[in-house]
Amino acid sequence: MPGEQVRLADLLAALSVATDLGTGQEPEKAIRACLVATGLARRMDVPEAEVSDVYYTALLRHLGCTATAHEEAFLFGGDELSSRPAAERADFGNPRDAFALLLQTGRGTGLHRLRYLARALRVGKKADRIVLGAICEVAARLAERLDLGSGVRDGLYQSFERWDGKGSPQGLAGEDIVLPARLAEVGHQAVIFDRLGGPGSAVEVIRRRAGGWFDPGVAEAFAQFGSGILEEIEARDVWEAVLEAEPEPRRAIGPEGLDGLALAFADMVDLKSPFMLGHSSEVADLSERAGVALGLDPPVVTDLRRAALLHDLGRLSVSNGIWEKRAALNTTEWERVRLHPYQTERILARSRILERLARTAGMHHERQDGSGYHRGASGGEVTAAARVLAAADAFQAMTQDRPHRPALPPEAASETLSEEARSGRLDPECVRAVIEAAGQWAPKVRTAWPANLSDREVEVLRLLAHGLSNRAIAATLYISSRTAEHHVQHIYTKIGAFTRAAAAMFAMEHGLLRG
Repeated sequence: MPGEQVRLADLLAALSVATDLGTGQEPEKAIRACLVATGLARRMDVPEAEVSDVYYTALLRHLGCTATAHEEAFLFGGDELSSRPAAERADFGNPRDAFALLLQTGRGTGLHRLRYLARALRVGKKADRIVLGAICEVAARLAERLDLGSGVRDGLYQSFERWDGKGSPQGLAGEDIVLPARLAEVGHQAVIFDRLGGPGSAVEVIRRRAGGWFDPGVAEAFAQFGSGILEEIEARDVWEAVLEAEPEPRRAIGPEGLDGLALAFADMVDLKSPFMLGHSSEVADLSERAGVALGLDPPVVTDLRRAALLHDLGRLSVSNGIWEKRAALNTTEWERVRLHPYQTERILARSRILERLARTAGMHHERQDGSGYHRGASGGEVTAAARVLAAADAFQAMTQDRPHRPALPPEAASETLSEEARSGRLDPECVRAVIEAAGQWAPKVRTAWPANLSDREVEVLRLLAHGLSNRAIAATLYISSRTAEHHVQHIYTKIGAFTRAAAAMFAMEHGLLRG
């Protein structure tokens, strides 16, 4: 509805399920952790304004979960979703925990396991800091885009700091770490160990790790109140509870804020793999243009654009080892891929506001002849908006590189899409509208690049965002490795980033990926 204000907590609670999937955790883990951290903050008599920062920091603690999925899959065995739950509960200040986690590297990869173990040993603790630092940096940048305030931004940026400072990615310790980060960390660990062994186990682990991993004061409060909080949560509908728990004044956003939120989560999803950068936002642009050309009502076009931005949320439920596999997928891998639109639909359906986008977003791989997935819907079962989205998604994907094939030129992609229409798989009118919309694409006219980047630095940034090393950048641009390294460092300085993931997020945010 024009001018409608909607609850931010309703939106972010639903979208937090995507970050649960992206960390290999069960759905609602972030919501439960938010309830623990918020309940604990109130029992500690934290001022309500700061409780709000605790609430959103805990709910969105894994907002940067896609930042290093590509690197983790490369370093640790292809399936980052299997390794992340063990890594999250491991105490990196404890050599026994760190060694046990190392032994899990590459499990299930057969003869390739030695290669992954060698990589993990070579990069050592440096990789831990880089991975955690990138996740925090991206989360903080997304918090700024979502206008969540400096308290939440700092809480997310410091999410992986330890009280004793050992291995902290930002080098902080003790009370230099903001309170929302300290409470959110205890909330998440409490939920993990409650699931593994009940409230008593959670209290015992938090108490044992106090003074090292956790703030002793927060740990002491959890020892006093934690069991009761966990038992209260278990007795409640957590979806109702998390909306009730939001501190006053409760945050609301209008249509522009909803569009910005959808775009931020679209970029977060696409950051999962260098092959996907900018995919969702370009699909949304194509879908919107095609929808207008087809004469769809303006509210339908608005919902179509938002559904297109969020259509790949379920992609986070599938490991990068599958998405980036160069060979053909086996039956099990293909089944997981077929379920990702279902995951998207279920995530969106959990929000009262996003529910109306769920069916369209979840049908982006359906085909008119019933050969698509996840429903196998056909003909009139596929809505007009979903037919547009399916064509736009297919076209845009064909024009991007994928692990198993290079990008098609727009002309070849248009012919392939037209063949899909002739074969009865895609709607001919929607295909025509998408092809025409794609023909309208043109580079934006700029008087200057953002952050005062030079033309050459933008070229380097595009390659950096897609995961190329300094040596590979140098070879692509016919410059020396030293020159490439200087360009990369200048880019980081200008855009205020420290990691490839944050640079890629900057490139998506400012539309710099296509020249």
